[in-house]
Amino acid sequence: MCLILFAYRVHPQYPLVVAANRDEFFDRPTQAAHFWEDAPQVLAGKDLQAQGTWMGITRQGRFAAVTNYRQGGTPQDRPGSRGDLTRHFLTGEESSETYLSRVADQADHYNGFNLLTGDIHKLGYLSHQGHKIDDLAPGVYGLSNALLDTPWPKVQSGKSQLASLLATDVTPARLFEVLGDASQAPDEQLPETGVGIEFERMLSSRYIHSPDSNFNYGTRTSTVLLVDHEQQVTFSERSFNGEREEIDHQVFQFALEGSPVMHS
Repeated sequence: MCLILFAYRVHPQYPLVVAANRDEFFDRPTQAAHFWEDAPQVLAGKDLQAQGTWMGITRQGRFAAVTNYRQGGTPQDRPGSRGDLTRHFLTGEESSETYLSRVADQADHYNGFNLLTGDIHKLGYLSHQGHKIDDLAPGVYGLSNALLDTPWPKVQSGKSQLASLLATDVTPARLFEVLGDASQAPDEQLPETGVGIEFERMLSSRYIHSPDSNFNYGTRTSTVLLVDHEQQVTFSERSFNGEREEIDHQVFQFALEGSPVMHS
């Protein structure tokens, strides 16, 4: 993922509200969200190149999502794929705290990342920067390609819109509207992440669309996740091509099975 807006234990009906965009090259082989054949408790899309995922939830309520940390330059050759960070949590049984502690010890095996793991009762955050694990308090958060809540324009505006929705009517359709904003930030508000001003402009919008068809990069999927206090899950995903046309829309609704084992 390259943008994750989420509300954790804030809304009276939904202790977990997530709206996220995955930005990626369109020629990278990908499978849309589904319950995995080799791990039928996992609902997530799958990166068919490295076999990991960017975001998912299990039938027991285990949740994980990851973003890249943008540093410019050519990524180093690391032994681990960042999609494994989410996959291993979703397919495992360790508590969020135990899992993140283990990942922190191995963070140098991966290129820069931000990782969220947990459930509606406990949610943790880890970045490769500093290797510090945060046990998140109830609140509205935004995560892109820098540290959690770094005040990039799309993070700040996205959090503001999410907070406004929480006070009115939270629906997948309205959350998809938040994710679909393709307006770019003014140059004076752009971060400097080492990719050059033209890329900074393009990457500053919540929904990324490149006018250059040869670049072949942008927002490929938008995902909305709602988990309510009655343990009911709604997972809705829209997929797009490089022309910003919706090519797939899937909705999964199910009840969580029992209580997730999240103790240390």
